[in-house]
Amino acid sequence: MITRRPLLAATLAASAVAAAIALPSPAAAPAAIGQPAPNFTATDVNGRSVSLADFRGRTVVLEWFNPRCHFVRKHYDSLNMQRTQMDAAAKGVVWLTIASAAPDSREFMPPAALAQWLQLQGATVTAALIDTEGRIGRAFGARVTPHMFVVDARGRLVYAGAIDSIASPHAADVERATNFVRQALSELAAGREVSLPLTRPYGCAIRFADG
Repeated sequence: MITRRPLLAATLAASAVAAAIALPSPAAAPAAIGQPAPNFTATDVNGRSVSLADFRGRTVVLEWFNPRCHFVRKHYDSLNMQRTQMDAAAKGVVWLTIASAAPDSREFMPPAALAQWLQLQGATVTAALIDTEGRIGRAFGARVTPHMFVVDARGRLVYAGAIDSIASPHAADVERATNFVRQALSELAAGREVSLPLTRPYGCAIRFADG
């Protein structure tokens, strides 16, 4: 069951928003739409080894997240992310949440804290993965949190970009935005190609480890 959390404050200082929003060019992503998604193996917050290849034959959503990011909190406080996760689970979709913040960055949270945060939020995820070296994030071209990717049952990357169509930090915008992830999953479930495979992500810049 999802427990409602306080909504994100309606206003934020303009300077803070400008510093946090990152709008990279989708074309710069190393993983290419329509091509096989880069395979990876990572440890989840419970110490279990998880590989993308484990889920071949199933649709997979990759969600880059950081609880310290107000754009992430926008989508969790409004329950948008949890509802999207639940809709995905109802379709048999695997949901992998990934934290790529470098251990020496202020955005970093240890695995136990991440697990507790997701539990408190009522998140429905298959696994929450730790990517402190940034290998997975760099392979997919993840740049912000939240940054969303969808891999189809054949292992192809079929969506990369924002969770929705309104690049703002305001929870009130969720209801009038188009949820790109939900749209992509519905199209795949209906046996169709994803009609909008690439969008421009928005959120807080990921602080990758050096190297």
